[in-house]
Amino acid sequence: MSANVETNVRPDPDAELVAIADYVTKIDITSAEALDTARNCLMDTLGCGLLAQRFPECTKHLGPIVTGTVVPNGARVPGTQFELDPVKAAWDIGCMIRWLDFNDTWLAAEWGHPSDNLGGILAVADYLSRVNVAAGKAPLTMQDVLVAMVKAHEIQGCLALENSFNRVGLDHVLLVRVASTAVVTALLGGTHSQIVDALSHAWVDGSSLRTYRHAPNAGPRKSWAAGDATSRAVRLAMLVMKGEMGYPSALTAPTWGFYDVSFKGNAFKFQRPYGSYVMESVLFKISFPAEFHAQTAVEAAVILHPEVAHRLDDIEKIVMTTHESAIRIISKTGELNNPADRDHCLQYMAAIGLLKGNLIAEDYEDDVAADPRVDQVRDLMEVVEDERYSREYHEPDKRSIANAIQVFFKDGTSTAKVEVEYPIGHRRRREEGIPVLEDKFMRNLQVRFPAARAEKIFDLCKNADQLNATPVNEFMDLLVI
Repeated sequence: MSANVETNVRPDPDAELVAIADYVTKIDITSAEALDTARNCLMDTLGCGLLAQRFPECTKHLGPIVTGTVVPNGARVPGTQFELDPVKAAWDIGCMIRWLDFNDTWLAAEWGHPSDNLGGILAVADYLSRVNVAAGKAPLTMQDVLVAMVKAHEIQGCLALENSFNRVGLDHVLLVRVASTAVVTALLGGTHSQIVDALSHAWVDGSSLRTYRHAPNAGPRKSWAAGDATSRAVRLAMLVMKGEMGYPSALTAPTWGFYDVSFKGNAFKFQRPYGSYVMESVLFKISFPAEFHAQTAVEAAVILHPEVAHRLDDIEKIVMTTHESAIRIISKTGELNNPADRDHCLQYMAAIGLLKGNLIAEDYEDDVAADPRVDQVRDLMEVVEDERYSREYHEPDKRSIANAIQVFFKDGTSTAKVEVEYPIGHRRRREEGIPVLEDKFMRNLQVRFPAARAEKIFDLCKNADQLNATPVNEFMDLLVI
């Protein structure tokens, strides 16, 4: 036989695919902390999507691809009147969740936002519930949604712990597609083998490039990329549920598999088995709609605001001490071209905190950026790495996201060095953070709903037992305008 002839023996499925399918189909979520955090995550994530509907650049993307299309038993899109097929509903929910960069975050070798998966989970759960009710069957409950959220968080987060997709130029939304595919296929009633098949398609799809997140190409695609990923997961899951075959060595096939084509020939590494660690440890963006590596920098800047804002012309330099990931991802100088560019600029976000004593979504718009003081402050900034910050960013028992700011004046005086190692959304600050998260949710509900409706939704989400028992379709009906 010629050495150039490929042996056409279909292998067993890749172990990585099997492990995810095992987790989704065989592991029960028993962690009370994980489920309670998922409930808080649901509130926060939906609130972020509702707030995004204040921005026409987001809402222009929402609705059916063909105007006027009505889908029987269609999934609802919160804050709207749309009833869409579950693929487009997942796209819309995922888009609005991610638009303002204000939902939860996971930081490790790879970064990402595990609640992006809620787009696919909620769309499919609502669609299935409406189909079931129409057929006289029981709908899914919000307990099913929360469990799916825990599992999607875990899949995305565990893949991210030791495997850096950004270092090979790939965008982290690939992990949204993978995690959403697994849990959505299960929601649709997929078997273990069908989940493996669907996952193989998720990897075969490859990944978008990160270039739309970085200078000089940073732009609004980063705000809808996760919606695109979670909706693609729904499409792949539905294809497999119709009988589409899978590709068992999608990762490991020599030459043609994901590892050889996209990961420099390296196999994934895993730090821990799938459980509930990621949801328990997830980071909430509670105070500021800022890329998470900058959250503590903005907090430090806000602390310094009263001491600095009235002395801009007296400043000699501003030293920002940070960690390696922040320098690599969001430290940039030069002109910032659009809101997406600004909310991924460490210096811009800290400058707004120093100037205003706060940072809100509107601060990324052109009118705020046109204030000449913003670039005046940016030009005074020096960014340096603290190796301890970089090291503790990766330590499993810490996972800090530290930043510090110190302002030096021309007369030789300086402020204190204000250091914030753990943002308010960190697991170590849950007791302090959850009341602030709940306040954020109520404010965001009031963006789209009358006071009585906002109060009703809020009270339901606060009552874990009542929320768990609520049919998904009834919950989504509360979110219709």
